[in-house]
Amino acid sequence: MSETIENTQETTSATAELLAKPVVIPVHAYISREYARAERDRLWSKVWQQVGRVEELPEVGSFLTYDILEDSFIITRTAPDTIRAYYNVCSHRGRRLVDTPEGKRDARGRGRQFVCGFHGWRYDLDGQCIQVPERDDWQCTLTDENIRLKQVRLDTWAGWIWINMDPDCEPLRDYLGPAVTLLEPFQLERFRCRWRRWFVADCNWKVAVEAFNEAYHVPYTHPEFIPFGSFLSWSKVQGRHSNIGFEAPKGMEANQGKLRIGGAGDARVSTAEMQNFIWENANTNTTETLVNVANRLVDELPEGTPAAEVAKYWVETARREDAERGVVWPTVEPGIVAESGTAWQIFPNFQLGHGQNNLLCYSFRPYGDDPDKCYFEAAVYQLYPAGEEPETEWLYTLVDDPGWGTVLPQDFSNMAAVQQGMKSRGFQGPRPNPYRERAVVNLHHNLAKYMGTGEPRELA
Repeated sequence: MSETIENTQETTSATAELLAKPVVIPVHAYISREYARAERDRLWSKVWQQVGRVEELPEVGSFLTYDILEDSFIITRTAPDTIRAYYNVCSHRGRRLVDTPEGKRDARGRGRQFVCGFHGWRYDLDGQCIQVPERDDWQCTLTDENIRLKQVRLDTWAGWIWINMDPDCEPLRDYLGPAVTLLEPFQLERFRCRWRRWFVADCNWKVAVEAFNEAYHVPYTHPEFIPFGSFLSWSKVQGRHSNIGFEAPKGMEANQGKLRIGGAGDARVSTAEMQNFIWENANTNTTETLVNVANRLVDELPEGTPAAEVAKYWVETARREDAERGVVWPTVEPGIVAESGTAWQIFPNFQLGHGQNNLLCYSFRPYGDDPDKCYFEAAVYQLYPAGEEPETEWLYTLVDDPGWGTVLPQDFSNMAAVQQGMKSRGFQGPRPNPYRERAVVNLHHNLAKYMGTGEPRELA
């Protein structure tokens, strides 16, 4: 970027006509145990949820589990071109068929059968119960249909696997709406995981969502980014979902993605400084190629090169060098890059920050009916040469572990502090910025449709 923070007033004035009405959000959605319990039947049983990646099930018999509150699911590849999801429960006495190992996010493996550890009932990959010890004792009342595993709706999009417990739910692509059109050019199904971590956060899952679905906080929570330029953001409603992006400097309107150049001064230097900072302190939203090329800008471009030309050279050089090693970036029309922004909040609990060569995703799940805790998951993806994709696993990482770097813990600190502040008798509810935090408001408009309560109220 070439602008600085001083441009805030100008940008706000230019977009005043786009302001939404100011609202306040009822606080019970964040702190009420009764509300948290109601989410099980009113929300989570009705929405599409992202549960894993297609490449995590490479062979017939590969499986993983996914838990949301009391419900657990087995997601398994039943044929080379078929993935199915079943409730992870034996039809005999209700024991889970697959247990999650202690300290793990989920269970994973490969096999041809799922065997109940209680009485040995067996199920094949198609969910059929193929063995019941002493079955004749049931006097022919156990039919193949009433003892098979109960299946749930499953579909895939952009390399992710999605499930929905509602048998009458709308198709996944209809549910995703504009995200399909604006994100499919990025070919996200080609990306592979570089690292993934999780922990139990001291906040409601909605507080965690809202810590990442707006960039209004960046200059204040992450002041170390200020020297790299302005991070003036926009937020748009996309049906159930929302997306955010950064206001682009003049002359660079098509570059509203994450491939940002540095701030004022020599763009060659500030771009390298920003890329090195991100790589070393967050390890997100960039790649080794982008960092390496940024570090050569001073040697390869003359002093005084305009910021826009620095950005163009940097990106085009990184694209070419990646292609030479077998990493081909998708070609996305500038208009799509601008309109798609930098990140999407897929209702209700999945966020993806996309680029043409890297991807940062967050997922959030309730921690039982405890409104003060949630599961927080972060994963970074990028493109790799065929056959060189790393093997990664979900690493449980405490909030103060150095593995998180220095940037994300600043967000974690806010999350815990916000959850505590929500309970104060002096707090009447969040008042999101009507322009930069539209995604926060949209989340609660949509939650209210499912929950029947919690609709944001207009400020007087």
